[in-house]
Order: sequence, then structure tokens, then C-alpha cells
Amino acid sequence: MKIEIRGEEIILDKERAIYLPNEKLLAISDLHLGKAAHFRKAGLAIPSTVSRNDLIRLENLLYKYRPETLLINGDMFHSDYNTEIDEFAKWKENYSEIKFILVKGNHDKQKKEVYTELTIEVHEPTYSSTNFCFIHDAAECHSELYSIGGHIHPGISIVSKAKQRLKFPCFYFGETHAILPAFSVFTGLQLLKPLANDQIFAITPTKVVKV
Repeated sequence: MKIEIRGEEIILDKERAIYLPNEKLLAISDLHLGKAAHFRKAGLAIPSTVSRNDLIRLENLLYKYRPETLLINGDMFHSDYNTEIDEFAKWKENYSEIKFILVKGNHDKQKKEVYTELTIEVHEPTYSSTNFCFIHDAAECHSELYSIGGHIHPGISIVSKAKQRLKFPCFYFGETHAILPAFSVFTGLQLLKPLANDQIFAITPTKVVKV
């Protein structure tokens, strides 16, 4: 789905990503690599395929849009260093032509050397493009640019024709800022209560739908 914010086209993808054609920039938020391994270390039986499947989805997006830049808008890595970060390093070797940018989030606590070795350009607290200020928590952006955040894993509750209440991840666009859905499927949802002028786009299994 295509929308326009501040005169710039944004493509909303059902894989929980946005693409800015003018910038040749693909943006996601809350990748949370290593979260499954973190829980496994705590004794919970979380399958190792969780992060791998997220990387396959990301791989498909990179093939689809061919961006020059991939921007991860916070919480790239969930916790301490673990094997899933090593797997990511091997996966990233296939994309040396793409610039990787991380806007640090509350979970991004790796040592500086980790990001350097992965050739990831780190920005804290914001990264600015022509019209947008990317920041993990949109509430903390103090800029005249339109703020694009993540962090809260936004969701929306919809009543279906069969009177069933369904919950979906969503894109939120307000007058001054947007909130991206969590890219990782291994996350919960914080249900939003939109105001009159807000735009909400639910992410269903097959498409993005304006609510």
C-alpha cells in the first residue's frame, strides 16, 4: 500500500516494513535478534527457527525493493551476545552492497566493537532523512521533521463480519509522528486507541488494510 507523508511517498509492506523510494531506504523496527536464544538460556523451549524465519522475511524484502540502505529503527539485538548474532553476521555477508543503519533502542546494548565488526552504522538517538526523523521512541523526538518510531509494538483490534474480535499488528500515522510495527513475529502487541485524525493500517496475513 502506498501513502504520502510530508509530500513523500511511503510504501507499507505486509511484512512489517516501510520503503521510501525517494531515499531508496527500507526501514524496519524491533528486529529483536537473539531473543529466542535469550529465552532458551533461561530454560524456555523457544525454537531456534524464530530468528531464522525473520531473516528470511528480511531477505525477501531486500530482494523485492533492492534498497541502498536498510535502517533498523531500534532493538536490533534483544539482549546479550549469543549465537543468533553470529548467525546474523554470516547472513549479512551476502549484502555488502547495502548500507546498514541502526538507530539504537532500549535493547541495543552490545559493545561498540560488535557493531563495528558487523559494519553497522550506529546513530543515537536519531537518524534524519530528507523529511523524516527516525527514532526508536517517537515520543522523545524533538525535531520539525516527521518522526518515525517503533518500540511499542503497535496493534489494532478489529471486529470481523462474523463478530469475532481479531488483533493485528499495525502501522500508525498521526499528525506529527508514526509508529512502525515490530518486525519480529516473536513479540506481543500494544493495542492502540486512535484519535479522529490518526491513520491506522492493519497488517493482515495477506495485505495491509486501512482501518
